[in-house]
Amino acid sequence: MELSVVGWCILVLVALIIGISKTGVPGVGILAVVLMVFAVGTKHAEQSNGLTLMMLLVGDVIAVAWYRRHGDWSHLVRLLPPAAVGIVAGFLFADAMKAHHLNHLLGQFIGGIVLALLLLNRWWTSNPDRHIPHHWSFAVAVGGAAGFTTMMSNAAGPLLIMYLLAMGLEKQKFIGTSAWYFLLLNSFKVPFMSCLGWITPATLKLNLAMAPVVVLGAVLGILFAQRIPQRAFRLVMEAITFVAAAILLVYPWLDAWLRRVA
Repeated sequence: MELSVVGWCILVLVALIIGISKTGVPGVGILAVVLMVFAVGTKHAEQSNGLTLMMLLVGDVIAVAWYRRHGDWSHLVRLLPPAAVGIVAGFLFADAMKAHHLNHLLGQFIGGIVLALLLLNRWWTSNPDRHIPHHWSFAVAVGGAAGFTTMMSNAAGPLLIMYLLAMGLEKQKFIGTSAWYFLLLNSFKVPFMSCLGWITPATLKLNLAMAPVVVLGAVLGILFAQRIPQRAFRLVMEAITFVAAAILLVYPWLDAWLRRVA
């Protein structure tokens, strides 16, 4: 992968966003998923997944180190087993796409997943009087969907946020539980993404270069958690993510149209 100057700038921004999302503003990391595809180019959408995953793991380690005492394991033991099943299902689906030479559609697939999750999350947070299910099947459904989604696009954040909000966790437990969940889940994904060829020596070199930026973002996230109005910040990030995901979804047609016009 040869990155342009713009690509490198987007990559640095992605690393900062990932760090911030892991320690201070959960949910904004979904913007990093979409921006990473633009950083490496839609032709390398599958490598964007592997590149994003290893950055996420750096942020996960920092988040767990800072919030390790705040994880709520009663929720984790409900969510993790179905999430593991969802990851295996996502791996099999991705492998089938590869076998049928459909990897070029992965960028659009990521854009579609992100848009669907944003709309789901917006509906969930705008209906405060909805019935909140506490049955174990709710955790199974969310966990399985999160596992499949995170395998295909590293975009399970909104699903976990939806679940933890429904469970009424306070801020510290919310971030601590999220930190443990994604550290374990993302670690589990590494061999599957390596098998698919999404993690390569080239992506690992980029990860090594961006690790200090993720650490900087994590420090900023800790500071932001105490100082910024998170609701306003999250709304801005959601709006940017929505536009970016929509562009990613229609990118092949948009690119073809621009070529004809030019």
